[in-house]
Amino acid sequence: MSDDALRELAEAAGISTRWFDYRGEYRTVAPETLRALLTTLGIGSANPGEIAASLAALAQEQASTKLPPMRVAVIDAPVAIGPITVWEPGRAYRIHLEGGGVEDGRLIDDGAGRACLAPVAMPGYHVVELDGQLFVLAATPPRCYGVADVVGTRRVWGLTAQLYSLRRSGDGGIGDFSGLGEFAASAARHGADALAVSPAHALFSADLARFSPYSPSSRLFLNAQHVDPAATFGRAPVQAAIAAAGLGEQWAALEALPLIDWPTAAAAKLDVLHRLYNALPSLPESMQDDFTRYQAEAGPALRDHARFEALHAHFLSGPEPHWNWRDWPAAYQDCTSPEVAAFADANADAVRFHVFLQWLADRGLRDAQAAAKQAGMAIGLIGDLAVGTDGGGSHGWSRRHDLLIGAGVGAPPDALNALGQNWGLTTFSPRALQQQAYAPFIEMLRAQLRHVGGLRIDHVIGLGRLWLVPDGAGETGGAYLRYPIDDLFGLLALESWRHRTVIVGEDMGTVPEGFRERMAAVGILGMRVLWFERDWGLFVAPDRWPSGAVALTTTHDLATVAGWWQGRDIDWRAKLALYGEGQDEAADRAARAEDRTRLWAAFEYAGVASGPQPADDAPTAVVDAAAAFIGKTPAPLALLPAEDALAVVEQPNVPGTIDSHPNWRRRLPGNASASLDEPAVQARLAQLAQLRPRASNS
Repeated sequence: MSDDALRELAEAAGISTRWFDYRGEYRTVAPETLRALLTTLGIGSANPGEIAASLAALAQEQASTKLPPMRVAVIDAPVAIGPITVWEPGRAYRIHLEGGGVEDGRLIDDGAGRACLAPVAMPGYHVVELDGQLFVLAATPPRCYGVADVVGTRRVWGLTAQLYSLRRSGDGGIGDFSGLGEFAASAARHGADALAVSPAHALFSADLARFSPYSPSSRLFLNAQHVDPAATFGRAPVQAAIAAAGLGEQWAALEALPLIDWPTAAAAKLDVLHRLYNALPSLPESMQDDFTRYQAEAGPALRDHARFEALHAHFLSGPEPHWNWRDWPAAYQDCTSPEVAAFADANADAVRFHVFLQWLADRGLRDAQAAAKQAGMAIGLIGDLAVGTDGGGSHGWSRRHDLLIGAGVGAPPDALNALGQNWGLTTFSPRALQQQAYAPFIEMLRAQLRHVGGLRIDHVIGLGRLWLVPDGAGETGGAYLRYPIDDLFGLLALESWRHRTVIVGEDMGTVPEGFRERMAAVGILGMRVLWFERDWGLFVAPDRWPSGAVALTTTHDLATVAGWWQGRDIDWRAKLALYGEGQDEAADRAARAEDRTRLWAAFEYAGVASGPQPADDAPTAVVDAAAAFIGKTPAPLALLPAEDALAVVEQPNVPGTIDSHPNWRRRLPGNASASLDEPAVQARLAQLAQLRPRASNS
């Protein structure tokens, strides 16, 4: 087989056959990796004949006069249709505007050999008639909705929080949406205008041991474990349900744990929710109407998700449990099959229970955002979009043709993870997105933007390229797949304006050259973290930080300020054997000692600290200074993690680990409604608020 032809095919399909590693050295992708990824994309490459046929088919796609189902273009700019050798200027077209009305025109020559529609001034999804064909024109704003569109030129601040970590009396051991609303309102009282929260995506109700918020079953729906049933049913009925289940003592014990016992706490909550589901007919008519209205709004996607949940429980409970839907009997692998419909009819109550859970979750998130806004936050909640979903989950089952089933999203080896990463997630196929007028991407965005004032996109680099590892290959046996970045950025801008939501992109790790500039041009705020803002090894002064990114002390994947100062992250790396080739614990500790001196010097230079450098085991003054430091940056939004607001030592997650570190299990000290009122915390936040004062009318 000709490797040259295989590489030509891979490049034509958007797979990069070579890549730069973090040392700046070129790596060549193995032929078996290319073939596996081509198969995942639905492109044949098993032999020379298939390769030749696939190359011809891709070439035909490029030369075809058949228009794609969607064009994405910025308003007030010509809309490219194709080369003038195929689409001669002067050909008539008609645009049916989304908001009503018609615009007629003729193709123009843009001077660069392309035939174009004349510029369209109105943003929206318009329908174009051209040469007997119809396609959608997504006319997008030039940039996303931004912080300045909310608050003008003010520099604002907020907190970040792991939703599950928030404590509230009655939450049963897992942070819930009511606790989120209380924490948001408390932060607002201290002057915060935003609260960025961990993903609330739907997980697996039949497998309660899978609780990573970044490995969801679906990004279209919510995690029912964050439901507070009392918010809908009232406290007395919930207490009665807890008592009827015999869970009173266990419920209280679960709330008191320092680490979440996900399987036990989640099972208890589901038991209580099952009992309350039976009381649904007793709810006021207005709430039952709201339940009906929610189902109509969510549509077939909700039906499919609920059916998956019921089927997943069914196939896991059998004598031969099957976790992944690809191992189910063939008839049940197709969400549209008669067998699936028959199962849903026979188990209608089980399916409807999961619809009920989603309704409660949707109400909970809505109410949390309302609490944030009513307390004075200008932005309110900033949601978090995971980079993908578990391929064995609800989204994979109901939308398998949209996704890259057969490959996992990850990252190549880098300075922080020398062994590389495979996150065990799948995501959208770029070919499927283009063939379906980006409907799957738009559907996901709308689900995520429904009840928030902003959205953080995890690994936003994935909108331009993703590292994919074929199933069964090692983390380093992957390749980059290119995505239609301009189209995805444009749609993101359009939907962000429609929902009035600020967009933040997590742009850390191996960032392609020019990517951050493209983000800035479209108004996506990047993320700048204290540990990485350095110049020649020294920490960069706050006034030299970029103005087009959010400023943070740390993230959920990195050491807290107190933990970094004490070297707790190094302790964990040594304990869990996370040091790769060429890395050394002793050298790491020596470097940290030097960095502590550099950081304190940077704080002194910035005027946020003074006096002798604190001892290694005395981080309080360092945490205070770090909070003030990010407050002095020109970033339009500074975000202080709750762990740093409360001077917590341990970090929420250690990348590259699963069970060896208590990832996604740590709970914050104190009650969500009052923890920020502790004197030391209050003083820390007051200093940040003083550096970023609210306008008098906020």
